[in-house]
Amino acid sequence: MAEYFKVAIKDLPGFLDNHFVRVDIDWPQNLSKDGKVMYDWWGVGFSVNEEGYFVSTNPLVETKDLDTYSWPDPDEIHLLTEAERVLREDAGQHFVVPNFGFALFERAWALRGLDTFLMDMALDPAFAEDLLDRILNIQLKLIHRFISLGVDGGYFGDDYGAQKNMLFSPKMWRKFIKPRLARMFASFREIGLPVLMHSDGQIQAIIPDLIEIGLTALNPVQPEVLDHAWLRKEFNESLAYYGGVSTQSILPNGSPDDVKRAVNACIRELSKEGTGLIVAPSHRVMTDVPLENIEALLSEFNGMKSHN
Repeated sequence: MAEYFKVAIKDLPGFLDNHFVRVDIDWPQNLSKDGKVMYDWWGVGFSVNEEGYFVSTNPLVETKDLDTYSWPDPDEIHLLTEAERVLREDAGQHFVVPNFGFALFERAWALRGLDTFLMDMALDPAFAEDLLDRILNIQLKLIHRFISLGVDGGYFGDDYGAQKNMLFSPKMWRKFIKPRLARMFASFREIGLPVLMHSDGQIQAIIPDLIEIGLTALNPVQPEVLDHAWLRKEFNESLAYYGGVSTQSILPNGSPDDVKRAVNACIRELSKEGTGLIVAPSHRVMTDVPLENIEALLSEFNGMKSHN
């Protein structure tokens, strides 16, 4: 991308004019001996040969013994060194948020395996709640440490939906996830900070619940699964949006003109009098997106700024 736009790699973030900065914990990559798996802070293995996030190793898939597992230490003194530096040097230029991807449900199934944890919720709810509570307590400690650094809000990622429905029932979500997610949101909302959340798929059934517990802005707002006009009509000014330009169909498969039309449709359907929308790609821009379409996207964004 840097070569296409004729900018140095180090200058690419400025060229893209990103208004968000996500800060994370300091954790060096821990590669397997064969170099094919990268282990994260929690001990979950991710394939380095797959684009995106492909969990290849679930460390708790064969055991329910949570007491002997080597849990990460959220009080470790150097975890936020880089986040502290970013906030100090940023000096209010960007909207800086801690990145709590794989926040709760995704973290649980990454540790146990997706099928296994879904079965845990159905057949061994006490264990499922114990696992979720251990994750929650670690996340809460990190949240409070990030807040003490002076972040501008919270950013969470936890996928509950698929292309056609939720991954598990709204009733189960309300039992296992909602009360714990509410505690994470509350840490920010109680001091007046906004909460943004990424959650893919058809999650219409629980959007009112997310608003109830304090969600400020919903991401990624996939147009294939969440009707934009319906969202704005249904929730009016009680919810803002972040994303909306399809990375599933338009950006990888459309023409540059299609991309520009999609940007304008997103603005027309999701914003109200120019407020309540951060227009952006609906997910990470993968390598299947032609650079001409990225150029069209940026051109339309820049045109909006000039118009304003």
